[in-house]
Amino acid sequence: MKFDAILCDIDGCLAAEAGGAFDLAALAELADYNRRAQRDGGAPIITVCTGRPQPFAEAMCRLLANDTLPCVCEMGVWLYHPGTNHYELDPTITQTELDIVANLRRELHALLGPRGVSQQPGKVASVALYHPEVAVLRDAQPEIEALIARHNWPLRVSMTWSYTNCDLLHISKASGIRRWLTQTGFDPARCAGIGDTTSDQPLRDLLGWFGCPANAHPKMQAQADFVAGLPEAPGVVQIVGQLVSASAAG
Repeated sequence: MKFDAILCDIDGCLAAEAGGAFDLAALAELADYNRRAQRDGGAPIITVCTGRPQPFAEAMCRLLANDTLPCVCEMGVWLYHPGTNHYELDPTITQTELDIVANLRRELHALLGPRGVSQQPGKVASVALYHPEVAVLRDAQPEIEALIARHNWPLRVSMTWSYTNCDLLHISKASGIRRWLTQTGFDPARCAGIGDTTSDQPLRDLLGWFGCPANAHPKMQAQADFVAGLPEAPGVVQIVGQLVSASAAG
């Protein structure tokens, strides 16, 4: 099977989930690969599919030398097009829903701010909560869900390794990937995904091939076509190498 594109998560894949410096050597290797793929053709180009805000995703596209393919940002809220520098909000998101998210942000600031819970900047139609002690977020989750239920807001609450995410019910990585497939015209069977947590399940479900770095959640590793022997960005380098080799052999 020949592949046209690789959609890769950022946190836990291209970058460490808990922060810290980028593995610039591994990312430079992926950027060199992307330059060759875009120049010569015949190999899948790497772009990102992430819950991170659009500016972070845009920076990652630049770091990966992706000048061609759109990326999925803010858990499907945005598609960003590096080639044209175009930012596209999901057209199904209404002004009422944007107002709901703004109200949620204010209420969560009042409720959880005194406990040291911060909100990830840069998000437009979702809220991501962070505390250095993950147990604080886990303990607060029932309160967050009760707040949303009390207002009857169309939002869901989920957790990654380090964040609590509040997203609109109809927006997800799945909705973002579907929009991405429609706009690129790619056959999903000819696209690959790379992810590490259960929020990356749409990369497995909607695309033809799926790989995980060594640090991935066991549930995702069990579904992967290939699990790297290394974590995070060095693991992504291994995954891309495996995918390209399999594609060439096919």
